[in-house]
Amino acid sequence: MRLPITVFLPYSGGKFTEHTIQQFKSASGGHLVKEINLLANPKLKQPSNLPPEVKILHVETLFSSDTVTMISQNTTTQYLLLIVHDAPVELGQFCLERFLSVAENTNAGLLYSDYYEVSSAISSELSRRERVDHPTIDYQPGSIRDDFNFGSLLFFRTDAVREALMTGKQTNGYKFAGLYDLRLRISEKYPIIRIAEYLYSIAEPDVRRSGERMFDYVDPKNRAVQIEMEDAATEHLKRIGAFLSAEFKEVDLDTEQFEFEASVIIPVKNRARTIADAIKSVLKQKTNFLFNLIVVDNHSSDGTTEIVRAFAEKDSRVIHIIPSRYDLGIGGCWNEAIFHPRCGKFAVQLDSDDLYKDEDALQKIVDTFYQERCAMVVGTYQMTNFELEEIPPGIIDHREWTLENGRNNALRIHGLGAPRAFFTPIIRQIKFPNVSYGEDYAVGLAISRDYKIARIYEPIYLCRRWEGNSDANLDIAKSNTYNLYKDKLRTFEILARQKKNALTRTRGGALTAT
Repeated sequence: MRLPITVFLPYSGGKFTEHTIQQFKSASGGHLVKEINLLANPKLKQPSNLPPEVKILHVETLFSSDTVTMISQNTTTQYLLLIVHDAPVELGQFCLERFLSVAENTNAGLLYSDYYEVSSAISSELSRRERVDHPTIDYQPGSIRDDFNFGSLLFFRTDAVREALMTGKQTNGYKFAGLYDLRLRISEKYPIIRIAEYLYSIAEPDVRRSGERMFDYVDPKNRAVQIEMEDAATEHLKRIGAFLSAEFKEVDLDTEQFEFEASVIIPVKNRARTIADAIKSVLKQKTNFLFNLIVVDNHSSDGTTEIVRAFAEKDSRVIHIIPSRYDLGIGGCWNEAIFHPRCGKFAVQLDSDDLYKDEDALQKIVDTFYQERCAMVVGTYQMTNFELEEIPPGIIDHREWTLENGRNNALRIHGLGAPRAFFTPIIRQIKFPNVSYGEDYAVGLAISRDYKIARIYEPIYLCRRWEGNSDANLDIAKSNTYNLYKDKLRTFEILARQKKNALTRTRGGALTAT
C-alpha cells in the first residue's frame, strides 16, 4: 500500500517533538504517513535513536526558498504536511484522514483548519489541558497579507508545490519569503481551502495581545523581511493582472471653491476622557489659512457631548454635529463631515484618542498637498502611552510606502499610516464605507488606484495606546471579523485593478478584455 503523506516539522531539541512524531507514526494504524522529516539548524545537536522513518534535514531558516525546495525534493508522496510552529501539537480524532479526504475531493493545493489553543503547555501532553477554540477564516483573493493565519498545520498537494516551484522565483533565494511566495503561486492555480473543523490542538506560540502584535510589520528590525514580502506580493499582483505602475490621474486642487482651506474631522463616541485633549490639539494649530474643526458626535452618553458643546460655544471654529441617524459607524460619521457645507478643501483626520504633535502639523499637511499635487496625504506618528510617553515600536513612518510601488504594497500591509488627509472633492466621490474598522484603509486603497498619495516622513501625530483603544485587546472572534473584512476590501480592490488594467489594455489595442 502506498502511503500518501510526508510530514515536515521544525525541530529545536524540544522533548515534545518525540510525542508529535509518535502521533504521526500511529495515525490510522500507521497507514498514512510514509516519512517524517525534522527541519533543524545544522548547528543543533542531532537527536539519537531516531526511528527509521524519521530523518533530519538541515535548514538555515524555516521559511526560505531553499527550505521550500528541500521539502519538495524530499517528498515522494502525493501530499505533504508542514508544521510551521515549533510547539507541542496534539492531532485530533482522524485529523489526517479528514485533511486527506477533503484534499482528494476538492483538488485543493493547500488546506488548513480551525484548531484549539492550549495555553502554557510545558509537557508534550496537551489532551487533558483546557482548550480554547481558535477558528480561522476563509481564504480569498484578497488574503495576500503575509501574516494570514493558517494555523500551524499546512496540508499541501505535492504536485501543486512542484508546479509553483517550476514557475517560481525561488531561484532568487528568498531568505524569509519562500513559503509566502509558494502559497501565493499555489493560489493562482489551485483552491486554498479552509476546513472549518477543529482538527488539532497546539500550544499557542504567540500569546501577546492583539494590540501588541499589530505593529510587527513596521518594526525596523523586520525591514529585511518586509522587503522580501513586498517583492513576492508585487510579483503575484503582476501575474494576476492587478499590478499598477506609477502613473496617476492629475489632481486639480482648484476645481472647487471652499470657504475653509482645511477641516479637521473627529468622529467620536463616548470619549469624555480624551476628547478635550484632541480638540485643544486642533485649536492651537498655527496656519496661514482658515481652518475649522468638525466633531461628529455619534450620540455619546458619557459626557462627551457636553464637552464638545462647551468648546463649540466658545470657539466658532468648532462645528458640533450630532447625526440624525443612529446607524453610523466611524465611516458614516466621516461622510457626515465631508458632506457638511462648511467642510474645507482638505479633510484631515484626528482620532478622538490622539493629538497632533506640534502646532504646525496642519500647515505641513496642507503644504504637502500643493507641493505634491496629490489626492491624499499620510503622515508619520509616534506611539505613546496615555501620558504621552513614547512606547515601542516608537515612530511609525511606513517607509515601505514608495511612490513607485506603494499602491501595490498597500494590498499586503494592514494600513497606510496616520494622520490621513483627503482632497475633499475626491473623497466625496469615493465616500467612506459605513463601518468602524478599516474604513480608512478602504478609501486609501480606492484613492491609490488612480491618484497619487504623498507622505510626510517626520512625526506630526501622537497615537495614544491605552485600554480604551478599540483594537487594544481583541478576542479571536473580533480579530477574525476585522481580518476577514480587510481581506474582503483587498479582494474588491484586486478585482477593480484587474478590471482597470483590462480596460487599459483594450483601449491600447493590445488585448481584448474578456
